[in-house]
Amino acid sequence: MQLIRSARDMQAWSLAARRAGLRIGLVPTMGYLHEGHLSLVQQVRARADRCVLSIFVNPIQFLPGEDLAKYPRDLPRDERLCEGAGVDVVFHPEANALYPPDFSTTVEETALSVGLCGASRPGHFRGVTTIVAKLFNCVLPDVAVFGQKDAQQASVIRRMARDLDFPVEIIVAPIVREADGLAMSSRNRFLTGSLRQDALCLRRALDEVERAYAAGVRGADALQEAMEAVIRRVPSAAIDYIAIVDEHTLAPVAVVSGPVLVALAVKVGATRLIDNTVLGS
Repeated sequence: MQLIRSARDMQAWSLAARRAGLRIGLVPTMGYLHEGHLSLVQQVRARADRCVLSIFVNPIQFLPGEDLAKYPRDLPRDERLCEGAGVDVVFHPEANALYPPDFSTTVEETALSVGLCGASRPGHFRGVTTIVAKLFNCVLPDVAVFGQKDAQQASVIRRMARDLDFPVEIIVAPIVREADGLAMSSRNRFLTGSLRQDALCLRRALDEVERAYAAGVRGADALQEAMEAVIRRVPSAAIDYIAIVDEHTLAPVAVVSGPVLVALAVKVGATRLIDNTVLGS
């Protein structure tokens, strides 16, 4: 396994692999890897000859006051996990190389990114699309794999790749959960003491909406209220949003009559968590 630090070296490696007729897969991450990330590696290994995993805590997708400074980082640990999972290259660039002082170009998707996390974190998705576009240009992948836990992000990236004609196949892999149902996330390490148990309210809220839907409830307001009731029973939990939206357009729906994404963001203590499920698929 190789560790590559510069964009130019990464491009050179990828161009050589392409000349050799090899198919390249990319797993973009911010590091502090867990089994969810490693499941994305397995998706790439099934679809490509070489796997590149990027590790980059992207400063321009964090808003002022968010957890950029304390976001967990442990490159030696991540390298060990990558080597064990069959990653061929870890691409770990420096921020000042990707974003020089006079950096002035960004990429912005303006339809799918406006609601959900985009409403509560303005500018976040502009940072996401910009860094993913840069990663696509550095790694030159044939396929890139993203996780369903970040469902809105996956939709935004898929739209960006289509609209800007990136020759990249976008794969969205299922959510990987802890044994008790909590969606795996690098931020879970901040859930200390009773907050770890409190965080299960997200999964319980999704279980509740799935039960209500199975029982015949189709009104979005009623489904949302059922979820809110679950979250509000946990004193440490504060709802950022609960949304029921069309799975493809991410537009809010009043009645569930086809596939919908049910997404929520909840702050448990000081840690913001997201999760989702799909109804009617």
